Amino acid sequence: MKLMLYRNLGMIAGLLILGSVALLGAEYATFSQAAGATTPAAVTPATPVAQMAAPGFTEVARAVTPAVVNITAARVARGRDSRIPRNPMEEFFGSPFGDPDGPRGHNGPQEPRGGGMGSGVIISPDGYLITNNHVVEGANELTVTLPDKREFKGKIVGTDPKTDLAVVKVDASGLPFVRWGDSSKLQVGEYVLAIGNPFGLNSTVTLGIVSALGRGRMGITQYEDFIQTDAAINPGNSGGALVNQAGELVGINTAIISQTGGYQGVGFAVPASMARPVLESLIATGKVVRGYLGVAIQDLTPDLSKSFGLKQAQGALVSSVAEDSPAERAGIKPGDVITAYQGKPVEDPATLQREVTRTPVGTKAAMKVIRDGRDMELTVTVGEQAERVKVAGADPSMENALAGLDVQSLNQQMARELGIAGKASGVVVVGVELGSLADRAGVAQGDVIREINRQPVKSVKDYEKVASSLKKDESALLLINRRGASLFVTVKA
Repeated sequence: MKLMLYRNLGMIAGLLILGSVALLGAEYATFSQAAGATTPAAVTPATPVAQMAAPGFTEVARAVTPAVVNITAARVARGRDSRIPRNPMEEFFGSPFGDPDGPRGHNGPQEPRGGGMGSGVIISPDGYLITNNHVVEGANELTVTLPDKREFKGKIVGTDPKTDLAVVKVDASGLPFVRWGDSSKLQVGEYVLAIGNPFGLNSTVTLGIVSALGRGRMGITQYEDFIQTDAAINPGNSGGALVNQAGELVGINTAIISQTGGYQGVGFAVPASMARPVLESLIATGKVVRGYLGVAIQDLTPDLSKSFGLKQAQGALVSSVAEDSPAERAGIKPGDVITAYQGKPVEDPATLQREVTRTPVGTKAAMKVIRDGRDMELTVTVGEQAERVKVAGADPSMENALAGLDVQSLNQQMARELGIAGKASGVVVVGVELGSLADRAGVAQGDVIREINRQPVKSVKDYEKVASSLKKDESALLLINRRGASLFVTVKA
């Protein structure tokens, strides 16, 4: 199965999984729920839609369609190229979305490389809308077109690649919008409508059922809890609405499984239970805060279960514990099997990951573990997951040699994945702006910055201090670690 990313009507094919998983729009960046985050003032839709049985969806479509918009994302590059280049991180690790240069040896349409189209859903009358991260990724110009032909310039409020969600704002009021529904109440077999702009065909409505819930391990996003549906969705539907029979937003259409690149009856939507907290947090704080334990976990196979003296292959096996992490302070050790978290059974690592990331920072969470065949109860104080930090570039007055770099604290697990031996130290580059000075100097995603102008950089705090002190015309000498090898790179002002 090929994992594919769509932009516009083109197709990108790559990584084998179980068929073809395709993201459905154009594309972009960080974060889960922040305590106390609020959305814009709630407003009741002018025409509430009563619960109804299929096939009476005329009123649902009439009420929801005006609030599902077309998003055209454009990338206007400065300097080297007007196209979106190959992601250096993908060259290093291999892209989970296939080859950005298009499928090799595949006879099919190729995408233009300067932007794309997708869908979005207005969720408040004052112009906030939600879409997929991959619809707006890398874009610096957004055009939002309503079904009534009104056009607005869109501004990215925040993005979260870990759930493939983004929030966009347009300067308008009194807009049609869709109210949130409770995706936790969805049942397999329940009718749903998918609304979006497939292939640029605006305001397309398709009908299907919820064919499965809680789909994960698809390799589409880092955090997955997808609603699976057979409602017809296609390229361009990304970021569109999945609504229930009451016309409530229960999901954001994101991906399909396909051997051909088109609809084959299996689509995926990010559930409202995941999307709404992300949106609220991005609007309120500009970021998403996720809970953090500091453990590496893996599946329990029958053989591993037998080796650890377990009766069944259920739970999350701890393979390593990060230094000075909440897990280490709570007494969690490698070889522990976490079987319950906050009173809920842990079926597998994905279950634990999902629950921890949704837990407010500072919560004292009760866990049940099995250690050497004995049941134990531990209490862990949930920490905050390291966030991506963009330093300089957002404010033109702060432009300098490192403007356009997006960095994140390096932890031990990242260091291992990057092939770096020893204790984790430095910051890892997670984004490089196209055409920036750092981009031209060859700085790439996955590079670990250890020094700037011979000053040590051990953390994001160190990076911020040194980077913000650089003058506009001052070059930066970086000591980086790339794939385990050290080298100096000069970023010329």
